[in-house]
Amino acid sequence: MGAAVHTQAATQDKIWSRDFVFICLANFFIFLGFQMTLPTLPLFVEELGGSDQQIGLIVGIFTFSALLLRPYAGHALESKGRAFVYMTGLSIFVLSVGSYAFISVIALLFVMRIVQGVGWGLSTTATGTIATDLIPPKRRGEGMGYFGLSGNLALAFGPTLGLTLTGHISFTSLFLICATMGLTAFILSSRIRYKKVEQSEHKTTTVKFDIFEKSAVRPSALLFFVTVTFGGIASFLPIYAEKSGVAGIEFYFLVYALFLMISRLFSGKLYDRKGHLYVFPPGAALIFCAMLLLSWLPNTGVMLLAAALYGLGFGAVQPTLQAWAVNDAPDNRRGMANATFFSCFDLGVGIGAMSFGQIASMFGYGMIYLTASGSVFLSILLYFYLYIRAKAQAV
Repeated sequence: MGAAVHTQAATQDKIWSRDFVFICLANFFIFLGFQMTLPTLPLFVEELGGSDQQIGLIVGIFTFSALLLRPYAGHALESKGRAFVYMTGLSIFVLSVGSYAFISVIALLFVMRIVQGVGWGLSTTATGTIATDLIPPKRRGEGMGYFGLSGNLALAFGPTLGLTLTGHISFTSLFLICATMGLTAFILSSRIRYKKVEQSEHKTTTVKFDIFEKSAVRPSALLFFVTVTFGGIASFLPIYAEKSGVAGIEFYFLVYALFLMISRLFSGKLYDRKGHLYVFPPGAALIFCAMLLLSWLPNTGVMLLAAALYGLGFGAVQPTLQAWAVNDAPDNRRGMANATFFSCFDLGVGIGAMSFGQIASMFGYGMIYLTASGSVFLSILLYFYLYIRAKAQAV
């Protein structure tokens, strides 16, 4: 009898179910398609004759269109279902990225980046919610860390593959390959048995202007200050390295992804056992150091050291904050919690990309990362303010 109960409990706490494997694979391919465009799109804009400001604007507007769609996605996940939101988002992503292959005017690229942001906002809000549905609550920090590895593996290969391919094939072929990755994700997602949406017995009051989940605001605000740094890396690091005479930018993303994966293997478990105090502050401190190194950037070795520190830090911070956001939300508000979380992710990247375009044109590329380090330092200060206040309220 005892053995049977133990077996049943072990099954209920199992992370690697059939559907969890499918959502991880689908996430890998959509992120692979996305990551291949991440360092190459600024180069494409530069080839079309775009300025630093236009590069920042095109990168940033993508995140803002995703941001605007996330509240709708959060509601739709609870009303229309996970499959509808996820597969609609994947379809829009495939069509928009495929269209880049036929664009030769910056204005049209700007429009299609807005469309891509719509697809990205729908699909990434859905996939995080789908993953949390499939992970046992007691192992959510660990499970989200494993789920994040699917995106990290894509990050390990995507930017490097994209940058390598640009030296051998045209941008037209590159973007068609990226769209094919999204199509593969769509096919895999059709195999998932999605959780049916059910009304919670503890239904929260719904307000007319419902665009965020209140319980997810604190971790999401912390994420905002951290992901500002990502806007600077995604938009300008390849160009910065080239103009600084620093070789090996494709290895930056490989090292970053490797250390991101290493970090995720233990940070999720540490969060589950000890809480965010043992994960967020040291992770944010590593990101802070990485930004200072990039602002200096004298050679390839320093660049790769920054990649390792950034990977360790971001690999700890992002899944910790996401698990925190979801765990504090009611069951029927997980979709909105993920929407709030990723909205702040988008907002940080978008504001970072747009503002850093102006900073680069006025003060140079190094100032981008010095400014970004200040944003991370603010996140650390905000964390300890929230932590001390929560402790005082608990007394």
